[in-house]
Amino acid sequence: MANYDPSQGAAWHLENTYASLPTTFYANVKPTRVRAPKVVVKNSALGASLGLDMNDLEGDRGAATFAGNLLPEGAKPLAQAYAGHQFGHFTMLGDGRAVLLGEQVTPLGCRLDIQLKGAGRTPYSRGGDGRATLGPMLREYLISEAMHALGIPTSRSLAVVTTGETVMRDTPLPGAILTRVAASHIRVGTFQYAAHYCSPAELKNLADYTIRRHFPDIEQTEGRYLFFLQAVTKRQAELIAKWQLVGFVHGVMNTDNMAVSGETIDYGPCAFMDNYDPATVFSSIDHSGRYAYGHQPRVAAWNLARLAEAFLPLLPQGEDTAVGIANDVIGHFPVLYKQAWLSGMRGKLGIFNEEEADLSLAEDLLRMMQEQRADYTNTFLALTFEERSDMEFFSSTGYAAWQARWQSRLHRQPQSGPEIKQLMQACNPVLIPRNHRVEEALREAVTHQDYSLFENLLAALSAPFTADPKYSHYRAAPSPTSLPYKTFCGT
Repeated sequence: MANYDPSQGAAWHLENTYASLPTTFYANVKPTRVRAPKVVVKNSALGASLGLDMNDLEGDRGAATFAGNLLPEGAKPLAQAYAGHQFGHFTMLGDGRAVLLGEQVTPLGCRLDIQLKGAGRTPYSRGGDGRATLGPMLREYLISEAMHALGIPTSRSLAVVTTGETVMRDTPLPGAILTRVAASHIRVGTFQYAAHYCSPAELKNLADYTIRRHFPDIEQTEGRYLFFLQAVTKRQAELIAKWQLVGFVHGVMNTDNMAVSGETIDYGPCAFMDNYDPATVFSSIDHSGRYAYGHQPRVAAWNLARLAEAFLPLLPQGEDTAVGIANDVIGHFPVLYKQAWLSGMRGKLGIFNEEEADLSLAEDLLRMMQEQRADYTNTFLALTFEERSDMEFFSSTGYAAWQARWQSRLHRQPQSGPEIKQLMQACNPVLIPRNHRVEEALREAVTHQDYSLFENLLAALSAPFTADPKYSHYRAAPSPTSLPYKTFCGT
């Protein structure tokens, strides 16, 4: 926990511990000024939790701050260096359009990165313009806040500003900057960078810093690097299980997009699955299905193996010992993931205790859902509220037999019907960010500067487990179409 001085009032309390690392890990760079910043969406509740005086960030002052034209007191802006495997291919990367202002120390003593995404060129831009466009920044704001409301660890969004400038992509688009808040932006790719381009001492320095920041309880432990790998593996297993349980598809699970803190980060071509299908892919560039919904647990394990490789110099030597230790840690990921996923699936089905046959009960339901192209979210919602008459899935061959098994399973636990329903309501969201609704809201905001649909959808998604009648239209799945839904990286 960091120190917080309440005598300074509700304002910026920025520190810069990441800048204490060797300069090989970052480059000092200021945000590029923009012509006419304007705040189009702002997260006042998040700002208050950060200890910020959001009234002081109204109007021109707020716009200038969230655009990077005006640096808050204590800011020491920098861009972080990292590497990563992108679709399996290793490359040197880094913050090519993001600038870390510093770490805000909150009233509760938490330390959170404040980063401007789309803030201009950096030494890691690799020929890019360092800018972002409005649609993808609004998408990240909306989806990250929806994930937070769903109880899934995630970076969050404090504000989006338009820049008053045009960004050239395939067509001219309005420029924008997102203020992102995260436990940190230290990635698997950060350690890959250290292992490939830095000295062993610098790798150790990064590891010690990350442990001190995210796992302080093991900082003084002799085997802290092994414990670190174990802790990151556990957090990722639990995180990916949460993704799977709500049908979230990240879309670009490169190693540079996996935060060691255990938060979801870098919302590019992300989307939520409608009809249940493990092969679901939304990203326009994922031609092989590497990052399909059903592949996410396997990809997470692969990414963690790359983290373990980077850590080999810090593990007990010789090489066979280090490799064996790393393999043991990563080899435990499937067990941890299965435990987390099955625990969550029990909750979705109203099951409190454990029986060996619970796995087959859940898997058989999902198999039938895939065969019938049943809507993932609405099927579990119908089971929760017993609203099944208008869904073809519940009249399909095999469902009656499965329902009998499920009811028999529920009767073998002491909890009452109301208790079972309460558990299911807590585990099955009424609302997710339906892709057609997200696109509708983004289109109106970007094309017509009308944010009413965006604000309404955001409000609905802030309480995803509440069946509010005024938001019932957001429950509907999209109309059938011959064209698959595609998302784009948002560069």
